[in-house]
Amino acid sequence: MHEYELFRPMTIPDISHYFPITDPTLIFFVVLCIILFAPIVMGRLRIPHIIGMVLAGVAVGRYGFNILERDSSFELFGKVGVLYIMFLAGLEMNLKDIMRRKLQFMIFGLLTFAVPFVMAYGAGVWLLGYSPEASLLLSCILAANTLIAYPIVCRYGLQKHSSVALSVGSSMIALSLSLLVLAAIVGAHEGGTDIGFWVLFVGKVVLFCACSSVVLPRMTRWFFNRYSDSVMLYIYVLSVLFLSAAAAEMCGLEGIFGAFTAGLTLNRFIPSVSPLMNRIEFVGNALFIPYFLIGVGMLINIRVLFHGWDTLWVVFCMVVIGTLSKAIAAYASCIFFRRPLLAGHMMFGLTEAHAAGGIAMTMVGMNLRMDDGSYLVDVNMLNGVVMMILFTCIISSFVVENSARAILLREKMQPEEPAKAGDDEKILLPLQHAETADALVHLAILMRNKKLNRGLIGLNVVYDDIYSGRNQTAGRKLLEHAEAVAGSADVRMQTQSRLAINIANGIKHAFKENDASEIIMGMHRRTDPADSFWGAYTQGLIAEINRQIMICRVVRPLNTIRRIQVAVPSRVEFEPGFYRWTERLARLADNLSCRIVFHGRQDTMDLINEYIQNRHPEVRAEYSVMHHWKDLIQLSREVNADHLFVVVTARQGTVSYKPAFEYLPEELSAAFSDCSLMLIYPDQNGQSQDVMTFTAPQRQEHESAYASLMKIIKRH
Repeated sequence: MHEYELFRPMTIPDISHYFPITDPTLIFFVVLCIILFAPIVMGRLRIPHIIGMVLAGVAVGRYGFNILERDSSFELFGKVGVLYIMFLAGLEMNLKDIMRRKLQFMIFGLLTFAVPFVMAYGAGVWLLGYSPEASLLLSCILAANTLIAYPIVCRYGLQKHSSVALSVGSSMIALSLSLLVLAAIVGAHEGGTDIGFWVLFVGKVVLFCACSSVVLPRMTRWFFNRYSDSVMLYIYVLSVLFLSAAAAEMCGLEGIFGAFTAGLTLNRFIPSVSPLMNRIEFVGNALFIPYFLIGVGMLINIRVLFHGWDTLWVVFCMVVIGTLSKAIAAYASCIFFRRPLLAGHMMFGLTEAHAAGGIAMTMVGMNLRMDDGSYLVDVNMLNGVVMMILFTCIISSFVVENSARAILLREKMQPEEPAKAGDDEKILLPLQHAETADALVHLAILMRNKKLNRGLIGLNVVYDDIYSGRNQTAGRKLLEHAEAVAGSADVRMQTQSRLAINIANGIKHAFKENDASEIIMGMHRRTDPADSFWGAYTQGLIAEINRQIMICRVVRPLNTIRRIQVAVPSRVEFEPGFYRWTERLARLADNLSCRIVFHGRQDTMDLINEYIQNRHPEVRAEYSVMHHWKDLIQLSREVNADHLFVVVTARQGTVSYKPAFEYLPEELSAAFSDCSLMLIYPDQNGQSQDVMTFTAPQRQEHESAYASLMKIIKRH
């Protein structure tokens, strides 16, 4: 080898012919790498993850390094992603808060539409020299906004914060009004200015709203009552989402409006703490929404900023007018509603971004030809809209990120209420039958305090006999299944399997060892007419544990329950556990978004009302006076099959105990056999079993000999 060959410079191989990548497998791999590493890099740079997704899309797109080709997968997943964002926004809205503040929603919605609409029209006519039609289209683009920063809100757990709910609701009002104006522009160009066009349009919209509010809820309740498989439920939810989006497009509206409507419709059936909600959020945040954000970035051409002053002027006007007008609407509403400044920051941040609606309206304008042969949207306007999307997304993400942190810090700095600070919540679930395990786990998840973030305790006790090995193996499988159900809702569950000669003693010992605060257990299943209502060990457990015990029979899925009916005895407010069961039922009603009706004495109702108004003002609670406990049977006329009937009872010898409780099993079996049922034994004063002397009774029978004698006399 010659000497000059040793020092010959190395040639860099030309790899440009490998790009852009067109193979679907490699495209999907690169997208997954972006979804994986963008949050890591952006987290180090203290930049919101959403901006990282958009900037990554800019870098890998045709206007960046041209690594990926924007094939049909980006259009498909991008459309699914924006529909998913709007669906989650509707699904996680606090409908009770909307009904309470509907006037505020209307005011902010009209302001966040009218202020940008008027300012954008003036800027289009006087600053940019657009025609009145193009200025109207620009007004529609700037008046509507996309909740692109909503995943940040979800990450901080502020979905039900009042300012967030106000922003989501007002965004849909602004979007709806923008779409109506857009429909008028399209109708005018297509000769649809006659009265027939508007009659048909209004008729289709009314039909769509009627089907969404009447037909869809009934169909959903029917499906959820008959099928419980997690995959089937998820596929059904997605089917409703895309059916509603397609129906909205057929009516002349945008699919995002239909997706939001679907979320509002299913809001009632999918509790925020349910495993189904966890799956919906996981799939959307892990795949569909990032795909949409990357696709938006691939549309952005930063080079247009250097093409000339005309494009820069258009971009500058759109960004300034879009940002300033949304800020005016948000902060004016904040001042008018007398809300803290942080709420104004959040309202501005969520309503600032323009993405899905802006792109959709721009694409519509690019297909509308004017009388002189030109299109309604020119190249400068298209580039201005795309660059406005980039800048407004960045501003929105930064503002929402900082506002969410500040709101959380502000709430944590406030002193906790004594009840929250000293909450000893630790729920024990004795699980014996596979048929009832799922319902009990779901019930415990709906009643637990999310802020404490404590796990559940799953327990399986089997008799110590010759079949103990086989039964204990089956019990461990049951506990593994229950742990998986809790895990699907992102709730920890500690499990324990134990042998005992007496089931009640086994549960009692586990209760003490785990320092539990309450028990949620299944009701005994009667397999023989002569079988007892309580079963073999329930009465002993009630007598030996003076903490709260909830005995449940769930005959239909909890998310299909429309109302909770609660029978409250007199003097129950004097028991130490009065506020514990009130708190649990209020959480249950809140998570199920259903009404709760309390039946009892007026003085007791006043105390419950005061507690719920102070602690859970969003719960729709009603109160009905029941003068005497003998009127319990008459409640059967008000309790339907899709109601949960709750009876607050008491142990013998306590303040609120009544002799009429001895007839409770027969009354419940006769009058309330077809509905879901819950019996609550509250925390009550009593002596611990371990310190009782030989002179104290070791067991209290639930039914006295006198009551048994009276039953025999009545029977004969």
